[in-house]
Amino acid sequence: MTRADLAAEAVDAAQRAAAAVDARRRERLARVLAPLVVGLIVLASWDLVVRINGIPPYILPGPLLVAESLVNDWGTLWPSLVVTIEITVLALTVATFGGLLLAILFAQSKWIELSFFPYAVVLQVTPVIAIAPLILIYVENVHVALLICAWIVAFFPILSNTTLGLNSADHNLLALFRLYGATRWQTLRYLRLPSAMPYFLAGLRIAGGLALIGAIVAEFAAGSAGTSSGLAYRILESGYRLQIPRMFAALLLISLTGIVIFLAFTLLQHLILRRWHESAARREE
Repeated sequence: MTRADLAAEAVDAAQRAAAAVDARRRERLARVLAPLVVGLIVLASWDLVVRINGIPPYILPGPLLVAESLVNDWGTLWPSLVVTIEITVLALTVATFGGLLLAILFAQSKWIELSFFPYAVVLQVTPVIAIAPLILIYVENVHVALLICAWIVAFFPILSNTTLGLNSADHNLLALFRLYGATRWQTLRYLRLPSAMPYFLAGLRIAGGLALIGAIVAEFAAGSAGTSSGLAYRILESGYRLQIPRMFAALLLISLTGIVIFLAFTLLQHLILRRWHESAARREE
């Protein structure tokens, strides 16, 4: 092969690399612009419908009025947002550690899994809105009662996904570990836990949104003002007083909180798995 051929191949490889970089940049830009454009179209259509039909604000406020209410009522909405986020984070933390530890226990003993997993399913399939009033009756502290309701909703995805991941370790590798005399702890640490990590992170991402939903549902059931008044109470209060723009502002804060939670756990999943797992590794075209 001549020098000219080598130079041509080098130029061709450089062009392919530059094209791949440009393609990745366009893809990242499209991920941001596509939903942004759709959102702007929806907001513009919403505002247009309200203006053309002359819909009064107590029935359907326009997006500008909702934004104005968000700014004007921020002093009221912010403390409620803090309460809701606090309940969500605490419930998710307890559900994460509890679900992970119980899943590890299930992986160590099949009899324990068979004995207790059905009761976890019972917690999952029982609507939290149905048992929230009972929890509020038996637990005197409203804040703790709300935390329990949110925990019930967030607990099962972590337990179920992590248990599945721990049981999905390669059987050939398990046999190899046994062949070399690995202990239960070594097998758990070096094989089962890494195998379960993608499942655990997927369950964590699901549980994050469910914890927020559980907190909101529990607040609706509690309906209490004072120090435990979260965004759900503000929605109820706004509905009773026909302050519909404030209601939409509270709904907007709940949606934004859920989006932030989802994006945070998506980023965490990418950062942890990108170097070694196929689901997050960058594929060369």
